[in-house]
Amino acid sequence: MLYSAPLLSLIRTSGYRTLSLFRSLLSFCLPRLLLSISLASLVLALSWPAQADTLSIPSAEVQAQIADVAQQAFSATNQGDFATAETYWTQIIELDPSNAPAWSNRGNARVSQNKLEAALSDYNQAVDLAPQAPDPYLNRGTALEGLGRWQEALADYQRVLQIDPEDPAAFNNRGNAEAGLGQWQAALQDYAHAIELAPEYSFAQANYALALYQVGQTDAGIQAMRGLVKRYPKFPDMRAALSVALSEQGRVGEAQSHWVAAVGLDPRYGDLDWVTTIRRWPPRMVDQLNHFLSDLDQG
Repeated sequence: MLYSAPLLSLIRTSGYRTLSLFRSLLSFCLPRLLLSISLASLVLALSWPAQADTLSIPSAEVQAQIADVAQQAFSATNQGDFATAETYWTQIIELDPSNAPAWSNRGNARVSQNKLEAALSDYNQAVDLAPQAPDPYLNRGTALEGLGRWQEALADYQRVLQIDPEDPAAFNNRGNAEAGLGQWQAALQDYAHAIELAPEYSFAQANYALALYQVGQTDAGIQAMRGLVKRYPKFPDMRAALSVALSEQGRVGEAQSHWVAAVGLDPRYGDLDWVTTIRRWPPRMVDQLNHFLSDLDQG
């Protein structure tokens, strides 16, 4: 698990299909990409195809209360205060235990605090309440990835693609599960397909760049990293990766320039253990980072 799971997986915050692409456990360093969220669909939980025997419609008064608490939960999430967001989602669940998006969103808050087993419990509940909705499966897969349970994560992403065969996040995340299993060529294909479906999908592009480097397509990987750094100058993951890749080619000055920028944005990239066990870069990138850090110490 330590060397075999790279990359950036996505969890989704719900109201459902008007959703938010939200940072996961594996992407703490990245800016969140927040889209519009339909509070009405969250309050009523009708935008997910729920089972008839689990669906209950709260009173108008309770719906209004849920809408207010949900807004506070989204605000806390946007500020990176996941513990507070978790508390708000718990309040909504207490008001409406059949609200599948609330269970899934509380799972997201827990994943972002590395409370993976608790998150799995929430996602399981969301799946039980809305078995035809893809988001709980997608989100549960990210928690399973964090636990190194690659085959189970892969099964969840396959389920998402059965429901929605053109879901770019599912292709991206399935690529991560395949990478965790050492299936790098399959991962490359899935990242590429995610990018085809969503050309501005920077997480998939970053994963694709790292995977290219991992399989020995060094020049193509560096080119992809450069493109991402040019478009997103404050993307520390790609700046750090580009530093490492350039250092392997002996381009020390350029590598160090990018490195100063990368650790200025996120100093954790100087921590080999964090990059290995939390960020989980591919093994070739981790090995080269180790050499790069050693050279910096000696220099």
